Amino acid sequence: MFWIIIYTMKIVREFEQQIADFYQAPFAVATDSCTHAIELCLRYQAPKSTITIPARTYISIPFTLIKLNILYRFLDTDWKDYYFLEGTNIIDAAVYFQKNGYIKNTLMCLSFQYRKTLSLGRGGAILCSSQEEYDILKRMSYDGRADDVLWREQNIKTVGYHYYMTPETAELGIARLKTAVPKTSQGSEDYPYLPNMDVFQSNNT
Repeated sequence: MFWIIIYTMKIVREFEQQIADFYQAPFAVATDSCTHAIELCLRYQAPKSTITIPARTYISIPFTLIKLNILYRFLDTDWKDYYFLEGTNIIDAAVYFQKNGYIKNTLMCLSFQYRKTLSLGRGGAILCSSQEEYDILKRMSYDGRADDVLWREQNIKTVGYHYYMTPETAELGIARLKTAVPKTSQGSEDYPYLPNMDVFQSNNT
């Protein structure tokens, strides 16, 4: 059993290191999706003020804010490649695949969904700037536990979420990162105007 844990740690951490190196970020936390990466960052920061997001973005972003009871408002703004969740240093960079593209001192959330440049079927990552951020977000993504010890042998101290990347996905990422080529930039024009949808009529500020 223990060798399986070591295998998981080694493969996923190797992928994290390669993604961090590609973007020139100090650290990367691998997750099972970009939406969950953003959720973990929001849980970590626990913002108290209203978050501003583009009116044209993926629908899971406002849904996540609703899920976490975080007040938000839509803003009619154009963006290309990535955008900040205004009021935080969290960046939705789901469509951004750019070598040396990390923005310092941010939590930059990536997507490896099947339609993205690094297409792994499912997956995401959080680029971050400090060991503390990495350690906390890593445990949060992995059910609150360290990834190199059997969980039943640990004293879990952090509330965690089942949002980790599997070693199989990480292994595929390591292979495909070698040949992945950035696609045409994407941005606000690629998304519908969310405030027009019935589901958001009474949910944003």
